[in-house]
Amino acid sequence: MSLSDRIAANLPYLRRYARALTGSQKNGDAIVTATLEAALADDELKASLAGGRVPLYRAFNAVWSSACMEYEGAPVGASGLESAANLRLESITPRNRQALLLTTLEDFSPAQAADIMGLDSTEVEALVDEAVQEIDRESATSVLIIEDEPLISMQLEDLVTSLGHEICGTAATRTQAREVIAKRTPGLVLADIQLADGSSGIDAVDDILETGNVPVIFITAYPERLLTGDRPEPTYLVTKPFQERTVRAAISQALFFGSSNPIG
Repeated sequence: MSLSDRIAANLPYLRRYARALTGSQKNGDAIVTATLEAALADDELKASLAGGRVPLYRAFNAVWSSACMEYEGAPVGASGLESAANLRLESITPRNRQALLLTTLEDFSPAQAADIMGLDSTEVEALVDEAVQEIDRESATSVLIIEDEPLISMQLEDLVTSLGHEICGTAATRTQAREVIAKRTPGLVLADIQLADGSSGIDAVDDILETGNVPVIFITAYPERLLTGDRPEPTYLVTKPFQERTVRAAISQALFFGSSNPIG
């Protein structure tokens, strides 16, 4: 496999990570582009990328570390979600967010995350613990679960309530999701893509987003349907079968960056 093919295979996931780290597809893609440009200009760096995901993410980290200060404070012209994200950046350090995402959303081991960040495993584990504690201080919110597999839906309900959130409804079809949001707008949505009656979780989410900005986490066995580059891609995408710690991290990040509706 050529170097370009190796990078291309990992690029959708690096872009996903960059979006989650910055809270913005535009900013995330800008740093990914800068990483690739740096590799083209440096033969040693370019050669190292043949080693797979860890060297690619390590190169990204070097660019991110030099650029992350640019994201402190809401930039002029930022959207509501981006402004909220930048305000929240003051309450959690970039390194904490990075360690959390690398070891959960990206499924790197603490040792691999340490290699990427230039730290040791103990430091990474400490950063993850701090990040979880800081993000979990967010206010509780109401959650809509759009999932057509009953056992998975119940598993997600248990996880969500264990984190202190409230279930405002569950839906197995787009129509059921519409019925829930007609009564109450959720503060967070967990959604599958392929639903029971053949309807689309993507369309159900679009219905919800017409009512306002709501953080959404897609949990699906078909991530390639969303990582196409043809339309705005979701920041929070968890692949089935999932680990509960991955969903928990995604929930924390989504509430960290997104506007949420408190329970009450």
